[in-house]
Amino acid sequence: MTRIRKGMKVALVTIAVNMVLAFAKVFTGFIGNSYALIADGVESVSDIFTSIVVFGGFKIGSKPPDKNHPWGHGKAESLAALFVAVILCLVAVGIAMQSVKEIASPSLPPASYTLIVLVAVILCKEFMFRFLMKKSKDLDSLALKADAWHSRSDSLTSMAAFIGISISLFGGEKYVSADDWAALFASGIILFNGFKILRSATNELMDTTPEPKIEARIRGIAKGIEGVIAVEKCRVRQSGSGFFLEVHIEVDGNISVYRGHDMAHQVKNALMGSGLSIIDAVIHVEPAAS
Repeated sequence: MTRIRKGMKVALVTIAVNMVLAFAKVFTGFIGNSYALIADGVESVSDIFTSIVVFGGFKIGSKPPDKNHPWGHGKAESLAALFVAVILCLVAVGIAMQSVKEIASPSLPPASYTLIVLVAVILCKEFMFRFLMKKSKDLDSLALKADAWHSRSDSLTSMAAFIGISISLFGGEKYVSADDWAALFASGIILFNGFKILRSATNELMDTTPEPKIEARIRGIAKGIEGVIAVEKCRVRQSGSGFFLEVHIEVDGNISVYRGHDMAHQVKNALMGSGLSIIDAVIHVEPAAS
């Protein structure tokens, strides 16, 4: 429960920061005549929305198992990450389409003070990225990791806007569309990160086997219990930050049912206490081939 509360607190902090940044960028972009900055601001508005989704994912994921959800609600975090990824991709496409229109019909160059705003934004978003990545590792949360990359994409779009505005300001009339090219480049970065998060979230929802080292460690723990001859099967599926396991161990076929049952409990207890965030484990006992 502590993990859930911490995750929700992080999401609320992120929402507050993004609200301030979104307003600053969109307002400055409008009065400073910079589409790259407006596009960057729109991306920050999507940050607010996705942080709210992450908050909701934590809240729903914290619910205990019930009659209709015997495996709990951990997949809510994966759904939140999936939703964030889809929003990222849609934002990227929207910015790209508008950038192309702006490039086709260049307007006046942006105001020089937009650069000052962008420097402050870049520093702030990079700090948020590092903060969220650390929290995502501490809390083992894909949803927070998705939100972290959303912040990094925002930082990168701000950098692209800074470069584009600088070229537009100092390069003369010939380079006035550099601001719009920067927005187009930024959309590519956003789209790349969106697909990256989309793949991870989809893998979790489809119960894709986690990293091989996790299964190897589970097999090693089970095999380390006295009397376990081999581990025939090891099925692992992720739910939120935890794992559900189905492990088939092979033992001497001549031992008593009582002894086999006791060994299964030893394996389960060892796995549950391994620090692997295992929610539950089903241990099946089979006789080893003679």
